[in-house]
Amino acid sequence: MRALVTGGYGFIGSCLIRTLLKNKDNFVLNVDYMTYAADRANLSVVEKKSNYEHKKIDICEQADVKKIVSDFQPDVIFHLAAESHVDRSIHAADDFIATNINGTYSLLEAMRHYWQESQQREDLKFIHVSTDEVYGSLNKEDAPFDNNTPYAPNSPYSASKAASDHLVRSWYKTYGLPTIITHCSNNYGSHQNKEKLIPNTINCILNNKNIPVYGNGENIRDWIHVQDHVDGLIAVYEQGQVGETYNFGGDTEISNINIVLQIAGILDDKKPSPARTSYVDLIEFVTDRAGHDFRYAIDNSYVNKALNWKPIVDFDIGLNETVDYYLDYLSKGSSS
Repeated sequence: MRALVTGGYGFIGSCLIRTLLKNKDNFVLNVDYMTYAADRANLSVVEKKSNYEHKKIDICEQADVKKIVSDFQPDVIFHLAAESHVDRSIHAADDFIATNINGTYSLLEAMRHYWQESQQREDLKFIHVSTDEVYGSLNKEDAPFDNNTPYAPNSPYSASKAASDHLVRSWYKTYGLPTIITHCSNNYGSHQNKEKLIPNTINCILNNKNIPVYGNGENIRDWIHVQDHVDGLIAVYEQGQVGETYNFGGDTEISNINIVLQIAGILDDKKPSPARTSYVDLIEFVTDRAGHDFRYAIDNSYVNKALNWKPIVDFDIGLNETVDYYLDYLSKGSSS
């Protein structure tokens, strides 16, 4: 396939590109503007491959986006470029509105132009990668999110992603553009930016800093390994139906405090504190985040049936491998 991936130097995008390029017959164009969340090291293993190319383009610049799509002639666009950190959206929402909404609009229009130039090729797909946060918050007794869950975003970040989802759906309904929307739960694994919970916890421990935990830490998240998510996205390209929505979860619901406790325990074994105390002592409960959603969970039954997909990475194994990655990465003086 000829795949155009937006945000390819990010956490999920880089995993997708590394996976796609395992097939030497695939060609990948990475469109990434190289904002703070981008890390060239994420794609160091593929940068010299002849079937890979990067273009530094702001997806909000419509003329540039239109030209690159028309020139590259993709079979699929995987749209992952987004501002994604909830805390940042609370303090400064401007970039979230610009990138997540206006950037998605630019890409949709570029894809529409190219699709019409191509006599409405039936094999084209625009895969918009979104988040379960568009569905809002669950209580403990609530059923997990599924395709029938109404949108109820509670943060500027999730609201911007919900808006982009609605744009994607409307371009399918109005113009017939071959779009698909995906949602996923919290991703984890190697190459994630240190602002996220798991790498931030590891980074704090290795630098002997307090580990901030919002509120009482009882907020619950469903965790999916990034490779499982990427395998799901590829399955969407290969088998997904245009106009559909696919939700990917990891079948692993854990409270934030238990994630932190588990990481502290792993590092107590792998890299004991020189002070001979447990890293649990570094936990610091801080004022809860504004509008903090209590629980996210995804029902995988539809993608199990429609795509023959299910998460296969065991969380305990995946978390241990993730800790090992950051032990090695941070020991080399990196800070991602």
